[in-house]
Amino acid sequence: MKSFEPVLSLFATIPDPRRAEGKLYQLQHVLLFAIFAMVCGANSYRGLRTYFRVHREKLNEAFGIDWKRAPAHTAIRYILHRLGAADVEKVFREHAANLNCAPAGANPRVVAFDGKVLKGSFDNFNDIKARQVLSAFAVDTGLVLAHIEIDEKSNEIPALQKLLRELSLTDHITTADAIHCQKKLSRPPPTSTRI
Repeated sequence: MKSFEPVLSLFATIPDPRRAEGKLYQLQHVLLFAIFAMVCGANSYRGLRTYFRVHREKLNEAFGIDWKRAPAHTAIRYILHRLGAADVEKVFREHAANLNCAPAGANPRVVAFDGKVLKGSFDNFNDIKARQVLSAFAVDTGLVLAHIEIDEKSNEIPALQKLLRELSLTDHITTADAIHCQKKLSRPPPTSTRI
């Protein structure tokens, strides 16, 4: 399918953790089909495998591949667990940036930053607190441009400053919670000379 060629080519740039002789299923197709499955409600590796198995023939036809059978749920887990998180985030940011291009003469774009606690991410038994993520959301296109995990012993302020440095948001209007209204931000102090 031509509409998926840009994202498939981006997924192909992610380093594959498998040995060369162990690649029955191309990484970019596993990732794309996993996204399809999650959008359709799959929330486990067995759910991903069920989606792959049920839709295998249609996926083969649509994407010009020849999967004889769906990968086992353990194979899917092995592939996804071994991917580099930074590599995957980089690809998704590039894909979101490609989708978020403004037409010439458009009004200033708005990006909203907001932090959220991930439901079910805490572990009382191992004394692990719930994880927090800060996201950059393009208001006019409805796209998440990037997200970053907030350090356990920190808050949103340094995470927002890091995302602002990483994203190219020139000529954008940005919004954030009131916690970011600080007098002292990480900017160089003004230089002055006394006579």
